[in-house]
Amino acid sequence: MFQSLPEVTTPLIEQALQAQKNAYAPYSKFHVGSAIIDEAGQIHSGCNVENAAYPLGQCAEAGAISAMVLSGNKLIKHIVIIGPTTDFCPPCGGCRQKIAEFADGQTQIHMVKKSGEIKTVAFKELLPFSFGFEKTDD
Repeated sequence: MFQSLPEVTTPLIEQALQAQKNAYAPYSKFHVGSAIIDEAGQIHSGCNVENAAYPLGQCAEAGAISAMVLSGNKLIKHIVIIGPTTDFCPPCGGCRQKIAEFADGQTQIHMVKKSGEIKTVAFKELLPFSFGFEKTDD
């Protein structure tokens, strides 16, 4: 079903597909799943969770990032995003900025269509001028 990609993407796609099945999207019916592999090789997934008070919902990427941070890791090596349509599902503007907080020059974004077709881009291609502050150690 999926084209040849780095070995790391297959388990990410599987996790993102599972997350997508658990999405809570009663209003838009737009179920999204996401999965991240971090610097320690751990996989974290998330799904979108809508709310009747629209701005209070959460995107799939934000859920996966939260799970990564909860585990104690802070670098996204690869992230997969799977949407329910025949088009690629790129991260929204807010999620691009959230990803930027935990990305580096090597971070890869893999967008997967319903058909299984995959488009991979370097994060800097999605958000070339991301907003950021100089980070200090906690």
